[in-house]
Amino acid sequence: MTGERGRGGSFARTDHRFRVGRLRCAAWLYVPEGKTRPPVVVMAHGFGAQRDFGLQPYAERFVSEGMAVFLFDYRNFGASEGKPRNLVNPWRHLRDWKHAVSYVRSLKEVDGGRIALWGSSYSGGHVMVTASRDPEIRAVCAQVPFVDGISSAAYTGWRHAWQATVAGLRDLGRAITFREPYKVPIVSDPETFGIMNTPESKPGYLALVPEGSDWKNECPARAVLELLFYRPATRTREVRCPALIVLGEKDSLIRPRAVEKAVSRMREVTIVHLPVGHFDVYTGEWFNRVVAMQADFLRRHLEG
Repeated sequence: MTGERGRGGSFARTDHRFRVGRLRCAAWLYVPEGKTRPPVVVMAHGFGAQRDFGLQPYAERFVSEGMAVFLFDYRNFGASEGKPRNLVNPWRHLRDWKHAVSYVRSLKEVDGGRIALWGSSYSGGHVMVTASRDPEIRAVCAQVPFVDGISSAAYTGWRHAWQATVAGLRDLGRAITFREPYKVPIVSDPETFGIMNTPESKPGYLALVPEGSDWKNECPARAVLELLFYRPATRTREVRCPALIVLGEKDSLIRPRAVEKAVSRMREVTIVHLPVGHFDVYTGEWFNRVVAMQADFLRRHLEG
């Protein structure tokens, strides 16, 4: 167990592991000092990322507001078990979310009856789907959320979609014949193929990777095929808890109008439009504004 001081107060951060099938996922549990069984926010990252890619400041802000945080790595990522590494698969991720929530409900340190979900980008879609399947979730926060694979493919251009499909099929063929994955960059410059290669993608994404990380900028290319068929927008109507959605009007990866249309089907939703790109919400003044809104929203719905 490690004791650390966050913004506005002290907290304990402990290492946890929970099982998903035969593999174990790694997680951090943040608990504010002096709070008995606080409500808890479950968090995980977006496409191809790890829990230490810029999410600790969010966790520390939430814990300073009296909420516990459970921040985990998906299978095949970070400190979690599983190969091939960096295997992005939304349905595997959703299973990890389900098991993470179940594990949190078993913990004596927190109030498992007061759980909120927080997601960003790809995991912004995951929290919508997870909440749609779990009526006991109290609240959802999603920023720059992924809502529809077809919409995103059209938004980033059909040439990119074609390159992605060819790469994905090549990797799928290798998987079927039990060979090593064909990997492609997760982020790249616009002139080269990467799953995210808009002008903001490479500098914005790599700015979140901590110095000295052993993370590799690559993933099995089959991820792009699964991305195309992943549509959290079809589940938003089933989300019954309050939701706070932050969308970037200058987002180059996810069409803002698609997000607005998808989340407007939720029963109780607050949509915040910001003049930002996909990665601007993680740092600087925009981070400060977004995390303050999210902390207030979560506190009201978890402690009320």
